[in-house]
Amino acid sequence: MRISRTFKALGLAAAVALAPLMASSAQAAGTVTVALAIDAGSWDPIDTFIVDWASVGNNIYDGLTSRGPDMKLKPGLATSWEFLDDNARIRFKLRENVKFHNGEPFNAAAVKFTFDRLLGEEGKKGPQQSNYNAIDRVEVVDDNTVDFVMKQPDPVLLTKLAGYGAMIVPPQYIKEKGDEYFNTHPVGTGPFKFVSYDPKVNITLEANADHWGGAPKIDKVVYRMIAEANTQVAELQAGRIDIATLVPFGLAPTIEKAQNLSLVSITGPTAVALRLNTKNGITKDVNVRKALIMGVDRDAIIKAVLLGHAKPIASFQSELSFGYDPSLKPVPFDLAKAKQMLQQAGVQPGAPLKIDFRGNDATFREVAQAAAGFFQALGLKPTVQPYESPVLLNDIIPNGKTGEAWHNSWGGWTFDYDNTAYLMYHSGEKWNPYDNDPKLNALLEKQRTVYDVKEREKILQEVGRYVADQAMEIPLYNQNTLYGVNKRLKNFDPPSDRRFRFTDVTVE
Repeated sequence: MRISRTFKALGLAAAVALAPLMASSAQAAGTVTVALAIDAGSWDPIDTFIVDWASVGNNIYDGLTSRGPDMKLKPGLATSWEFLDDNARIRFKLRENVKFHNGEPFNAAAVKFTFDRLLGEEGKKGPQQSNYNAIDRVEVVDDNTVDFVMKQPDPVLLTKLAGYGAMIVPPQYIKEKGDEYFNTHPVGTGPFKFVSYDPKVNITLEANADHWGGAPKIDKVVYRMIAEANTQVAELQAGRIDIATLVPFGLAPTIEKAQNLSLVSITGPTAVALRLNTKNGITKDVNVRKALIMGVDRDAIIKAVLLGHAKPIASFQSELSFGYDPSLKPVPFDLAKAKQMLQQAGVQPGAPLKIDFRGNDATFREVAQAAAGFFQALGLKPTVQPYESPVLLNDIIPNGKTGEAWHNSWGGWTFDYDNTAYLMYHSGEKWNPYDNDPKLNALLEKQRTVYDVKEREKILQEVGRYVADQAMEIPLYNQNTLYGVNKRLKNFDPPSDRRFRFTDVTVE
């Protein structure tokens, strides 16, 4: 299968390499054009968790806090904050003399409106509300000061305020125009203003010369919706886009060889694993699960399928994740010992093992087939079962109808292990249909009450070690974020999570 895939990739690369280059670029001198895979459909911060939304929204909106490509938290629309009343209240001092794109003032009333809306009936319609439920209410102290009164501790809240649902929105504009209009005509305080939106085609932004952080150095950003990765690469080669966000691994060498293009391959947030069914089939035995981890050559999969654009992992998180434990090492591949462990566990030759996966993920299809090959070498009878993503994610997994293993891919947008571990391993969560481990539940709950950074990090690392010891999944790899970039872009600092901010970018 890998040989077949390699020849297909080489053929495809050749075809794209021969795509006719345009004699004159379609790009305007002051315009950056970015290809996105998905149209978010609504540009309201509370309506989405889609990464491609953030690629756009991070330029339209600001949060109270901010985080750049270096992942460090810094002031945004709040210039400072302090914890009061034994951490039950967080007081934010707000940036003064800031205006929304429509001219209305940013102030404490706008912050209160944003969070009343997020935590109220409108917020219930979207997926973001649950990320902020630790907040009881927002109180206005004065025009430039607000208090967040907490129901319970949330040590990740300051990070959450830098993205998605917490982006600050204009009260008067939304009251006058309505939520439906706001969905397709967004207004924020960010470095770029909304110009136009053609659903499934493009969204265009222009520079906000009055942005509090300084005017952008380019005039315009155009996002084109291009769902096919190969088409994105062809458009990049033809000079019709500046950034391709979908780069097939097989075409990465083609971009690297192009004189006018550069390939960016950096550690990303996405971890990929085969989660294991701990209730049914042969995988309910922890020793069998440990044998399966040992029996899959992750390094070989990374080299053959991902062409080296990934790293093996020991826990279900990137090294960028808070709570990552560098002392926890991946289990070495040892086919002979894995066979021995299966025999000792009483697993019969030809025992079935089914892998459920998202059928639209062509790369993971190859990974699943490679893993199945290793399972077959262990004497098992593996099968791979593709599903439409909504079916797998909303029916098969939550209702405990998986096979022995299933495709698990997660980015963790806060870059905090809590955002992964709690949702994956705490009993009652959507992504945890089988386990109810009191010790693990207690650890996950405890770290959510701790604001001391070092103490909380130790608890999260203990969670990672405990999950590894229980062999709840086969950690496969941390996938690199790949971009194809036109070299005419200067001062482009590529973010690992595709949350672009184009304020300092220039073009030649």
